[in-house]
Amino acid sequence: MSVSRMARLALVPCVISLCWQGMTAGSDWPQWLGPQRDGVWRDTGLVEKFPEKGLPTKWRAPVGMGYSGPAVANGRVYLTDYIREKGETANDPGTRRTLDGEERVLCFDSQSGTELWKYSYPCKYNISYPSGPRTTPTISDGKVYTLGAEGDLVCLDAEHGTKIWTKDLKAEYHAETPIWGFCGGPFVDGAKLFCLVGGEGSVVVAFDKNTGKELWKALSATETGYCPPSMVEAGGVQQLIVWHAEAINGLNPESGEVYWSIPLKPDYGMSIMIPRRHGDYLFASGIGNVGALLKLDATKPAAEVVWRGKPDTAVYAANTTPMIDESGILYGADCRGGQLRAVELETGKRLWETFAATTGDRRASHGTAYIIRNGDRYVLFNEKGDLILARLSAKNYDEISRFHLIDPTGECFGREVVWSYPAFANQCVFARNDKELICVSLAAE
Repeated sequence: MSVSRMARLALVPCVISLCWQGMTAGSDWPQWLGPQRDGVWRDTGLVEKFPEKGLPTKWRAPVGMGYSGPAVANGRVYLTDYIREKGETANDPGTRRTLDGEERVLCFDSQSGTELWKYSYPCKYNISYPSGPRTTPTISDGKVYTLGAEGDLVCLDAEHGTKIWTKDLKAEYHAETPIWGFCGGPFVDGAKLFCLVGGEGSVVVAFDKNTGKELWKALSATETGYCPPSMVEAGGVQQLIVWHAEAINGLNPESGEVYWSIPLKPDYGMSIMIPRRHGDYLFASGIGNVGALLKLDATKPAAEVVWRGKPDTAVYAANTTPMIDESGILYGADCRGGQLRAVELETGKRLWETFAATTGDRRASHGTAYIIRNGDRYVLFNEKGDLILARLSAKNYDEISRFHLIDPTGECFGREVVWSYPAFANQCVFARNDKELICVSLAAE
């Protein structure tokens, strides 16, 4: 490798860091999976273990239904919800339910929980599991971007909640709402906003983030899937990673040109988890024992398959995106059994599994734990509403302590669940169910 190229690559982490620092201040959580969209919480000064009396709740605020997580930026918390006016929310995974109501974008003061503004629009649902919007708001340069369950892409002024631009993705792109709603959260990079859309030739669309103008569109598939777009630097270029229901694709983010495409087709069109990178590797998996480890080419934008999943290997993620530690161990909740599993990334070999972090004590379809890393520990939020501090390694699951954060208000296969990624900011956790948004402090005394 030439000295000049080595120097350019060495600058990449610094440039990325500066870009994110310009996006938000302090320890904000301005989008799904945090400031760098990597699931790492970088706050310090946190409790070593939860106190016996529990963690202090700073505030609670009433909200409506929703699976979407909160975002925190510049002293404010942003959340989307749904206010039902007519219809039933019974959860049948194969049947669409019709509701009448309105979707809302809410803004709260992060210190007090006081509602500062709200923006709403009428929205008729015809989806399965119709209990509200799915995607976490994205905050960037004074704007908040949201995507509703029926394809309403909205850009608002983050301070006042006034509309800047909106898109009806179904109408503009002849896109059909996926059976479980629009789920691929908007991703901002530079002046562009990338969004899963659907329709012929427009599985992914790049918009000007300030005006909503279409810059390019790309890809066709039988189903759009549910996986948010993401970005990697590999082969000397930036690559937009888009996993739709049939294949993982690497695209030129400037033009939409497809650099490479590798088939990976989970059951029911459920491409959900964001592909996770570790060195030159990229991992993705889904329901139906469908998974693959890819190797990104170091010299050009290309990828090849290292291994594909088998029934007794890997972890097959659905509701949650796994984490990979520095040693190359993958941790994720398996969609069929519901266990938290540890897997050797390079081979797919399973190392251990436990229900303690997910359902508590039993096998359950789509058992869920959202996984965030903080230093040498992990913070897990499971479907029972428990917040867990643990150390994860190739050897075992070592639970430090747990605290019941919020009650589950949803339902899945006959059990109560809360399915919403929390936000971690300002030494606090922000979590929601279908009734309230809460802020709980994890600051050390």
